[in-house]
Amino acid sequence: MATLLLKKSYRHKDLKEIKFHDLWNSYGVFTTMRVLGKPAKILFFKSHINNLFKSLKVYKINKKDIKKNILKLIKINISNKKKYDHLFRVAANNKMISISLRKRLKSKLNFSLKLINYKRFDPEYKNLKYKKILTYLKKMDTTKSDIALFKDNNILETGTSNLLFFKKNKIYSPVNGFYKGTTFKFFSKKLKKIKRKNISIDSLSEYDEIIVIGSGKGVASVNSIKKPHWKRKSLNNYRILSKIYSKAVTNCPPYNG
Repeated sequence: MATLLLKKSYRHKDLKEIKFHDLWNSYGVFTTMRVLGKPAKILFFKSHINNLFKSLKVYKINKKDIKKNILKLIKINISNKKKYDHLFRVAANNKMISISLRKRLKSKLNFSLKLINYKRFDPEYKNLKYKKILTYLKKMDTTKSDIALFKDNNILETGTSNLLFFKKNKIYSPVNGFYKGTTFKFFSKKLKKIKRKNISIDSLSEYDEIIVIGSGKGVASVNSIKKPHWKRKSLNNYRILSKIYSKAVTNCPPYNG
């Protein structure tokens, strides 16, 4: 796993900084945003924040001024003097708000997936119940591989991102049981033709491309899955999605707090 370059925790009642806790596996929620450039830009910032605030409400983390305080902590921990290509994580539970920063690592073209029979707890939300997923990811070079979660023979999402499947220039995503991330929602609006379908393990051979999309991965093409054997047949849609994503990065406005 990546080294944290910044890690801070603050208690709710007065925003006093306390000993850092990453909050993994506690009852709470988080979001991870891509920060890039100088001055800093935060890609899809409003969408990330809206998703986080929605999740806080669902999980009844209703501490006084929590929304205002989260925005304040982001602002004071983003430097105008630093050039970024990093991932900025904001997590919250009923005791504290924790933030961390790590370098964003670019996925390689020989990227592979390992299938794991597991469905995240409450998968429609970006909650902190990630203990089992982290046990796998800690053993991996995440520039080269990720886990793909499945349940009842249907593939859901990776350990960190969403999945899109391509067959004869048609685009598919799982029906449910996964978190619709910010990057997924961005492409859903841009492509407007993603079909919802149960993607069974047995049907993988039908697909020409599998693409991972997320805040950390950006757009990454899956080269292979070992069991069952699947091999990438094309990079055409990967190139198309990469151009769309690169344009969003270029057009992202500077973060102004």
